[in-house]
Amino acid sequence: MMNKGRGRPRGGSDARERILTAARARFASHGYSGTTMRAVAADAVVDVALVSYHFGSKQGLFSAAMTLALSPGQILRAAVHGDPVTLADRILTAVLNSWDDPHNAEPLIALLAAAQEDEQVRRAFQEYVEREVVDRLADHLGGPRATERAAAVVTVVIGLVFSRWVLRLTPIADADPDLAHRALGGAIAAAAFPARSR
Repeated sequence: MMNKGRGRPRGGSDARERILTAARARFASHGYSGTTMRAVAADAVVDVALVSYHFGSKQGLFSAAMTLALSPGQILRAAVHGDPVTLADRILTAVLNSWDDPHNAEPLIALLAAAQEDEQVRRAFQEYVEREVVDRLADHLGGPRATERAAAVVTVVIGLVFSRWVLRLTPIADADPDLAHRALGGAIAAAAFPARSR
């Protein structure tokens, strides 16, 4: 039954977390287009009005669900601090450790698929990557053409993400972390610090 009253619809004190849990599962199993707010509400055993109350739209729900399950910005922030000489290894270690876990890889794949299906999601994800990943890495790198260099690093990492977890391209999809480091560490280091690679 729909809640006809004003204010927050009923659903219990843990309703928001139940909605997010249900949304992550739905987006992972049905994709962005195949997921509806009504289906998420049914899975979470709440009124669909409560989903709208907390998240506004399907895009808002998707963004919240994916951000909580997977945060490239947080992964980057944990990797950048330390000796610049080992920056590439720290970035690769953080990415591999995070997304080799299926719990994190599934939402990532759903997010990338949704970004191709929906322009709003693509734009939102692009803005997120530019602001929270590229810009923050550029701030850390500093120096000439920092944004250009940071974008080059992120491009290499995105190539790894698509090859290993989306396309499942061999041999990188099945490679152990040491091989991934050998194959891509030099490219990331050269992108971040091109003057050192000459």
